[in-house]
This record gives sequence, structure tokens and C-alpha cells, in this order.
Amino acid sequence: MKRLRAEKLHVSFAGGIQVDGPIDRRRYTLTHSDATGDLYLTVAAEYDEEQVSGWITRFMRDEVLAEWQVDGDRSSLHLYCHVSGGVVLGSAGWRYAIFKRELPLVLEAFRYGDRHLFDAYPELDEVPVMVHFRSHRRRFNRTEQWGTPGDYRP
Repeated sequence: MKRLRAEKLHVSFAGGIQVDGPIDRRRYTLTHSDATGDLYLTVAAEYDEEQVSGWITRFMRDEVLAEWQVDGDRSSLHLYCHVSGGVVLGSAGWRYAIFKRELPLVLEAFRYGDRHLFDAYPELDEVPVMVHFRSHRRRFNRTEQWGTPGDYRP
């Protein structure tokens, strides 16, 4: 692994999601602790609202949400980052830069945390990863392709 320390990643599967699939209605909620550096990843059919409901998380808005999208026989992994809008700490440019700097770690956490899914469906390592930066500022409200999940495997 490039940056991820596996002992700092805490993964939970909820809502009837199995560790080895399928990808239909498979969503990810990733948060972290600034104090410990621990990452918390929930894999479930819905985003983990409880995980992002604390007042610090609601103020920081530094969680990353993700989901699989399937269109016929084509799949893709979509990540969502809240850059600006509402009450949130920091300017859009500052937050955008932090998300971009930390995205390789985030993608490593998703890939490693859900590694049994990729073992069961190795073709998922080759699908596009699309990152949606959400912002009220047009300059930062954008979608970027960030390679494939296989680029972030351990």
C-alpha cells in the first residue's frame, strides 16, 4: 500500500451487504478522526447517516461518500466530496486542495476495505473511478476521472 495503514482502517458491513458482493446498491461512507488518524468505512445499501450525523462531522463535511453505478454491462465507482455550500469549515479552494491531496488515501481505503468484493469480481479493478466535487463555486463544482480501483490496490 502506498499510504494506507491497514490497522487504522475500521470497516463495517451493514444492511445485509455481503463482503463479496454484489455491487448493486452498495454504498460507502468514509469518515476519519483527526485526533487518531483512524478511518471509518461503512459498506451498506444506504449511506450511513449516523456516521455523519455528529456535530463535528456536519461542520467539517470532510466525509467521502461513494457508490457503484451500473449501466447495462458497464459499471463505475462514483465518489462525492462536499467542497462548499452551506455551513462548512474553510474556503472552497482550500477544501478542494485537501480533498485532492487525500483522495489517493481514500481510494486505497475503499479498495482495501472492500477487497473481498474485488477478489470475487476482479473485473471491477478496471472500471472508471469518477470523483464528483460538489461546490456552489463553478470553478470547484466538477467531476474528474481518477483512474480505476486497481490503481489503488495494495
